[in-house]
Amino acid sequence: MRIFDVSLPITSSLPVWPGDPRVVLWRTMSLESGDLANVSHMSCCVHAGTHIDAPCHFIEGGAAVDEIPLKILVGPAYLGSLPDVKEISPSDLEELILPRYTERLLLRTRNSKLWAEGATEFTPDYVALTPESANWVVEKGIKLLGVDYLSVQRFHDAEPTTHRTLLGAGVVIVEGLNLFEVTPGLYQLVCLPLKLVGSDGAPARVLLLDE
Repeated sequence: MRIFDVSLPITSSLPVWPGDPRVVLWRTMSLESGDLANVSHMSCCVHAGTHIDAPCHFIEGGAAVDEIPLKILVGPAYLGSLPDVKEISPSDLEELILPRYTERLLLRTRNSKLWAEGATEFTPDYVALTPESANWVVEKGIKLLGVDYLSVQRFHDAEPTTHRTLLGAGVVIVEGLNLFEVTPGLYQLVCLPLKLVGSDGAPARVLLLDE
């Protein structure tokens, strides 16, 4: 069995959404300084790096991270490749020819090359879904959607329609995946966000298992 870790390393150089704080990790105790142990402190937005969006991120009264069923976060997932698109349209998604009863869909685009190249600054022209594509995802009965940049939504959209459509239908959004080294196909997904009670998002360690 091959295991692909498609999570981003959490470092101070990790790109963040404009306006969000940078990741900060520092030692509050240090063996080198004569302390009894190394102890570190971390500060970051809950939407930093590879993370999930819970429905309450955009939906009043929606479920928080700790209320998302694990059966959605773990199970078969289909990875589709869209290497040449500038934005993801319903026709692009149709061309993937998803396996029947697909409930978890991951989308690999040119975004993943940014992570492979070690990007440290935010890129506003990343590939994302149109609002019409969000409707397509909901209509197909998909329960989890993963994308390879920090948002499923286009940067310059006037309204967060894509988020609201997906989260309003209970679709769990996984953002910030690095799918550069993973070929299209079926995998077992293991997506484990931190169990942050009441939170609208949480960093996650995400694995794809090729059995």
